[in-house]
Amino acid sequence: MTDVAALAPLDAAVADRLSAGLSDGVFSTPAEGYLVEPRGRYRSAAPILARPRSVAEVATLVRACAAERIGIVPYAGGTGLVGGQVQTAGAPALLLSVERLSAIRDVDPVDNVMVAEAGVILATAQAAAEAVDRLFPLSLAAEGSARIGGNLATNAGGVQVLRYGNARDLCLGVEAVLPDGSILNGLSRLRKDNTGYDLRHLLIGSEGTLGIITAASLKLFPRPKERLTAVLAVATPAAALEVLNRVRDRIGETLTAFELIAERSFQFLTEQMPEVAQPFATPPPWAVLLEAGSGAGAGLEARLMPALEAALEDGLVADAVIAQNAAQAAAFWAVRETIPEANRRIGAVSNHDISLPVARLPAFIEEGEAAMAAFDPSLRVNCFGHLGDGNLHYNVFAAAGRQRRDHEHQRSAIKRILHDLVDTMGGSVSAEHGIGRLKRDDLARYGDPGKLAAMRAIKAALDPHGIMNPGAVFAD
Repeated sequence: MTDVAALAPLDAAVADRLSAGLSDGVFSTPAEGYLVEPRGRYRSAAPILARPRSVAEVATLVRACAAERIGIVPYAGGTGLVGGQVQTAGAPALLLSVERLSAIRDVDPVDNVMVAEAGVILATAQAAAEAVDRLFPLSLAAEGSARIGGNLATNAGGVQVLRYGNARDLCLGVEAVLPDGSILNGLSRLRKDNTGYDLRHLLIGSEGTLGIITAASLKLFPRPKERLTAVLAVATPAAALEVLNRVRDRIGETLTAFELIAERSFQFLTEQMPEVAQPFATPPPWAVLLEAGSGAGAGLEARLMPALEAALEDGLVADAVIAQNAAQAAAFWAVRETIPEANRRIGAVSNHDISLPVARLPAFIEEGEAAMAAFDPSLRVNCFGHLGDGNLHYNVFAAAGRQRRDHEHQRSAIKRILHDLVDTMGGSVSAEHGIGRLKRDDLARYGDPGKLAAMRAIKAALDPHGIMNPGAVFAD
């Protein structure tokens, strides 16, 4: 695999050569918003932004960059949280945005397929599916600005993974430009296609290091005609896990989301975003937000109530609020979706996107809290996330009245303590955000050597000059 240092720097003269064969206005100086990532930890050094208007222009650009040995940093919605879209070192690369590839080419409610270009905003794709009475279930807090290309490049997760899976599970095929500038025309609509290597799964989750996804064929589903949304107050994560098991036994795969929320999350919302209506007058130690969806006439509430009543009688649930209408359900979800914004306003010392076997989550939460208290009892932990699929967002904050910068010297130690614990318990240090530039050393430390060797071999074979997202994923 070519060393990043071997790449040539991009300057105005090189950009002039790269522009051959492109329409006017593709190149510009990147505005501030393109140069920083949401948490403010990384700033890009990319001097030039390219916004091609077609897959043909993307291919032309990639071919030219390959010939000139210029690095390319793909850019979608810019919402990634591990610095995958922000070049921080090495020869200045071309920042290539897919935002102008924004067409929804087809929505077919018979095949249950949508063909969307990489620059389509996730919320726009959801709305296009709804317009033909279908559901595109990928849902996450940044869906108003995240784009399909980035969702697939990072294998985004979100709140409905429990039922529908990650972005990978929602994609039937991709169109992409490979590192030599050739176009992969893989927009399959087939559920079954056993004709050799499945290249979509190689590109999905590769974070732009193997090519640039320009369009995708996406799975659609019937829209649930009946929904049930509820918030439950519980004493412990172990109680929440027992409720999860009982609910799934009762209503099966109609359960679409099961989110765990800590008391600290409610406290941070009260502190930073008091306008957000909360479901409980006094925040419980822990809460669960659950949602189920099914076809018309399923009687979800009648089916679920015996399980909730038994949980109340057994002391697993202290209180339960069931949404009586769509507006109340939306208000419950607004609480969950604004927790990351409240966290951002406070400023975490260290953020962690981790996953564990579901059965081990309560033990991890208990041991993680004890480890943080032993390390520095002034630190505050806010733990929340997708209990149903084992993914927690475990964030560590400064004491009230102190700032993130006061603890910056502890950040690496905090991450090491928690990631060592995750690894010991058979978990992953990156559940749904990817590796980017933030977790390159973590991948090298905790990754399986055989997997890492295979990844490097694939990278070297497809991108021998190392031009695709240089500095991302691989520690070197």
